[in-house]
Amino acid sequence: MEGGKACAPSGVFAHLEMLEVQSHEAAVKQEEMEQQEEKLARLKATVQELRLRRDELQAKVDLQQKGQLGKEGVMLPPAQPSAQAVLEWKIKSLKAMLRLFYLTGISGKLTKKGVCFCISTAYEGTYLDSYYLDLLTEPEVQIYRHSVPIFIPLEEIAKKYLQTDIRRFLSVLSDHLNAYVQRRYQADQLQKHFSDQIEGKLQRNSLCDLLVFNYNVSRKSKTFLFKVRLLYGDLCCSLPTEAVVSCASDAPASVAEMAAAHSGLFRRVALHKAFRSFGSA
Repeated sequence: MEGGKACAPSGVFAHLEMLEVQSHEAAVKQEEMEQQEEKLARLKATVQELRLRRDELQAKVDLQQKGQLGKEGVMLPPAQPSAQAVLEWKIKSLKAMLRLFYLTGISGKLTKKGVCFCISTAYEGTYLDSYYLDLLTEPEVQIYRHSVPIFIPLEEIAKKYLQTDIRRFLSVLSDHLNAYVQRRYQADQLQKHFSDQIEGKLQRNSLCDLLVFNYNVSRKSKTFLFKVRLLYGDLCCSLPTEAVVSCASDAPASVAEMAAAHSGLFRRVALHKAFRSFGSA
């Protein structure tokens, strides 16, 4: 009987560690499923974009044929399409582009001077914020007014894509905005639901691409302090590219191993989901 009692604590800790591993694996699988769903949505949007480009090419071919074929089908010297035909083609292309973007959280409407876009952001099926972008199309495409936060590199993105590929411009801008609000959402969820584990104040900048905080972990009736620094090097991503988790130098080897495991988990799983898995374990 005495031998059985002596083995009981180690058996409990082994069971807890097994539960922690299973919880981590479940969190990673859930994240992978969500990434697959996002990938499927992007593929559908890509298919729609390819169809749109096909229609645009066909429209250009139709315009050229109208300008080069006579009433009896005789080839005429190359001629420029009429201004009205070009205008109709532009309007048709804009409308098709608006239908395409609706699938990716971007909507828009034609205005007297151009087009107004609305970029909606969301995370885990939860609507977060919308940002507006009013563009002028004459004499060249330019930003008239917008509600994009100042720390989003809008000018840099516009300089690179606005004049040459407006679809690419909106897609990249949407990626930046969605990643920003998703990083902010994760930090908010951490403060809201896991404040009892956080030691002190969570530090973050406006873009939420750098988070620094401390949290407590209880193990074998003792509490250990972990220090965290998360750096988001890819501003179009909601997961950190660098996650440094450290503990006291005199902490047991098992605690140091846990800190290393948490570091890897933070790079693979959303911040609040990682903490939820800690609680489950």
